[in-house]
Amino acid sequence: MLSKKIPVYLINFINFLTSSMSISLKAKKIILLLGDIALFFGSLSILIYFRFPENFNRNFSLHFIPFSIILPIWLIAFYASSLYEYKILKNNINFLTNLAGTALISTLVSVFIFYFFPLLGITPKTNLFIFIAVFFSLEIIWREIFNLLINRHASENIILIGESQSAKEIEEFIRENPQFGYRLKIRLEDNNLKKHLENLEKNLSEQKIHLIIIPENIKKDLSFVKSIYKRLNLNLEVKSVSEFYEIIFQKVPLSEIKETWFLENLTRRRTVFEITKRFYDFSLALLLLIFLLPLYLLIIIFLKIFSRGPSIYSQKRIGKNEKEFILYKFRSMKVDAEADGQARWALPKDPRLTKIGAILRKTHLDELPQLLNILKGNLSFVGPRPERLEFIKELKELIPYYETRHLIKPGVTGWAQVNYRYGSSVEDAYEKLQYELFYIKNRSFALDLSIILKTLKTVFANPE
Repeated sequence: MLSKKIPVYLINFINFLTSSMSISLKAKKIILLLGDIALFFGSLSILIYFRFPENFNRNFSLHFIPFSIILPIWLIAFYASSLYEYKILKNNINFLTNLAGTALISTLVSVFIFYFFPLLGITPKTNLFIFIAVFFSLEIIWREIFNLLINRHASENIILIGESQSAKEIEEFIRENPQFGYRLKIRLEDNNLKKHLENLEKNLSEQKIHLIIIPENIKKDLSFVKSIYKRLNLNLEVKSVSEFYEIIFQKVPLSEIKETWFLENLTRRRTVFEITKRFYDFSLALLLLIFLLPLYLLIIIFLKIFSRGPSIYSQKRIGKNEKEFILYKFRSMKVDAEADGQARWALPKDPRLTKIGAILRKTHLDELPQLLNILKGNLSFVGPRPERLEFIKELKELIPYYETRHLIKPGVTGWAQVNYRYGSSVEDAYEKLQYELFYIKNRSFALDLSIILKTLKTVFANPE
């Protein structure tokens, strides 16, 4: 194990620094990012030192600017490949698979930049591949050190109270994902809380508790509130089950929230954000429409040759404030796919797909006409996917608060699409709504950019 090779003095030093420290999840991402940047230039220094030992300064200066240009592209590739996501920070097979894929992409992009833009002044061949080998070897070691030192020695001790399904999912997740930096010290059932109150203050002190996770109903328990009040200090944080669930799963637990949650979280107006987002939506859609016009024409020609019927398929969908609009797509199904008038869920391998339609669906090229919807203002690039009225009527009866997804403009892609599989049932719609509520609550340009990058990864990965 790598931990045995780390000097004892280094571990002791980290222990000293983090003995009473808990690091937030966002801070851990920043540490990983800064570590990767340092590793990038460290690998470059190692390369120059061994390749040009007699003229290090001159050659480092020569390589510094060109490599600095490809650094942001590498970091974007890392982010799009989920290498900053907590779920794969354990350095398991998912991490290694994603890292290998990122190494391939980064190599191809670097070769393209260096060889097609000679103005950078260098066209490294052997040096580039040595650099990549050094960097990704050190990257594996760096992530292992990160997990060993930061996650083990800067973790938060937790008391979890509650027996709801969400609380059980939190307990299971914490135990299976130590890389998140949470340690479950005490587990209490909320219906036995009074029996445990007398020991609560003692446990808070002895176990060095940083966080208590409680169900909403416990907040109304006066004896509990008084016990926590006695221990009020800057090192103790109290969160509800729904708040903590949202942090680690990046979705809102429908079973834990009531109408008050929507009043507290979804009533803030974001006029500046919405106006600015509309400007970027329109500008980018117009540019893409012009740039992709030859591809549009090529797809239309293929559809005319290999499939009968119209090339563009239009369908009524429900948008913001439950207003109906016409959604455009390249037709991927047979003309009489719903000849009986019965609306059906689309399936990953839908038998109604034509041969050319299956290719369009698989590559997501059937979505291209939705740029017209963005220009018209019916859609945004990012938002909850618009559904058909027939499905919405059913889902509103079966899923609580389903109508709240129409508080904002729908999108071509969304948080649910990059985090959940292709949905074709009520259960899938329920799960997706939890992600959609998370997006509506936390929507921002940073989150939109994250969704777009992950969508591009999904498109190029070409999943079933």
